[in-house]
Amino acid sequence: MQQFDSLQQADLKKTLLTIGVFDGVHVGHQKLIKDLTTSAHAAGAPAVVLTFDPHPAEVLRGPRDSFYLSGPREKANQIEVLGADAFIVQTFDQKLANTSARDFVVQLKDHLGFEQLWVGHDFALGHNREGDVPKLRTFGEELSFSVHLVEPVEVDGAVVSSSRIRRLVTEGDVLAAGRLLGRPYSLSGEVVSGAKRGRSIGIPTANMQVSPKRVVPATGVYVCWAYVAGKRWGAVTNIGLRPTFDDKLPAPVVEAHILDYDGSEFYGQTLGLDFVSRLRPEQKFSGVEELLAQIGRDTEQARAQLSVLSAGWTNEELP
Repeated sequence: MQQFDSLQQADLKKTLLTIGVFDGVHVGHQKLIKDLTTSAHAAGAPAVVLTFDPHPAEVLRGPRDSFYLSGPREKANQIEVLGADAFIVQTFDQKLANTSARDFVVQLKDHLGFEQLWVGHDFALGHNREGDVPKLRTFGEELSFSVHLVEPVEVDGAVVSSSRIRRLVTEGDVLAAGRLLGRPYSLSGEVVSGAKRGRSIGIPTANMQVSPKRVVPATGVYVCWAYVAGKRWGAVTNIGLRPTFDDKLPAPVVEAHILDYDGSEFYGQTLGLDFVSRLRPEQKFSGVEELLAQIGRDTEQARAQLSVLSAGWTNEELP
């Protein structure tokens, strides 16, 4: 897959194009991109995906933390798997926000030579979102391209959207979020030194440094798959403030106890976590013994769930 850091870098011809933020690349995005690539390849044409960074909402309504479901690199990897031939990350700034829909479409036509534009049901581009589907079809008659509308995908009786997934993740319902994403919700970050509380009680943890821009699940204890040093491990992950130790942390920390690992520490390495399910909310215990007993029960539940998944069952069938 070709990758471009701006629209101006690209010089393509006779393409099929889709445009969107595609935060999280959820099942609705996946359907749109798969339909695009299938049609493009059947016609012998390149399938092009153009996205924006930062999210237009940050430019139009101000910066926000705990907002992104995926970073640009994750998004590129997920879109490449769907078969796209070219991926463009266009910087979204106030100048672009003020660009008229027609002027932006002309730029797209000049650099991408697109013959078909594939969009979702609520798509619009240009200043004040003036370039809605009817307007784009009018531009298409003038500039020689067609507009293909892809219907939304519903899961659990409602339309899949990035905002819905953000809400589910922040509520801790990573199981439902995973159904909308078509895969577990994931985080990645560098392993950093922590208070070493876990090691002192015989439960070492890897503390993950997470970008403040990323959506972090609600405080609690989660079953995860952990990816580090090129291998996958089961993990029990705690997101919280360590109330038992009264650490008075300024913000929740993400720390994973990697099951069956007894090697060296991972400081400086990248840790990835796929969130399978939430076991329980964070709670304060009377002391270390009570905490250790609960960690033992958490670990037993995590092993049972991960064993089921390893056998090829689906998330809905977790014990």
